[in-house]
Amino acid sequence: MILPIYTYGQPVLREETILIAKDDPQIPALIDNMFETMYKADGIGLAAPQVGLSLRLIVIDANALTKTYPECKDFKRVLINPEITQQSDETVALEEGCLSFPGIHEKVPRSVNIQVEYFDRHFNKHTETLEGFNARIVQHEIDHLYGQVFIDSISPIRRQLNRGKLNNLIKGNAKCEYKIKPLKK
Repeated sequence: MILPIYTYGQPVLREETILIAKDDPQIPALIDNMFETMYKADGIGLAAPQVGLSLRLIVIDANALTKTYPECKDFKRVLINPEITQQSDETVALEEGCLSFPGIHEKVPRSVNIQVEYFDRHFNKHTETLEGFNARIVQHEIDHLYGQVFIDSISPIRRQLNRGKLNNLIKGNAKCEYKIKPLKK
């Protein structure tokens, strides 16, 4: 089932998420729905707050980026209760977008390397070291779990330059090809 993607201005995007219990019976269907939603929106990552749920859940499939970023080949993950346990001091700023911010792309500095601990869809624990664009995707999505969004990491001048687009999102004037749930006042 395709879920609506919550756009900028929705309070759930600013909430810190809660841990998922191992025996939560709703999680398998939610994972499948999140993948379906992400694919329909041509995304590469989706966090539960982006579909209106304050849960520590992320789905990622970066295969579409393999030509530009070879490390993305076969990078498909479900991350339940993920936590970054280490990250490099070295950062690189690259352009990012977000399904919750249609039409907005900005350069965001991110750590080049990270180590992340998480549970997969079968609740098996993993510790994984990631680098390059895979590390960037995971950092972007984990930010959502703490109520942070990518525009929080750009300069004040760049935020100011995007103010009109952000105000349009808050007003529900987003233009995109996928199902959204804009803020309604």
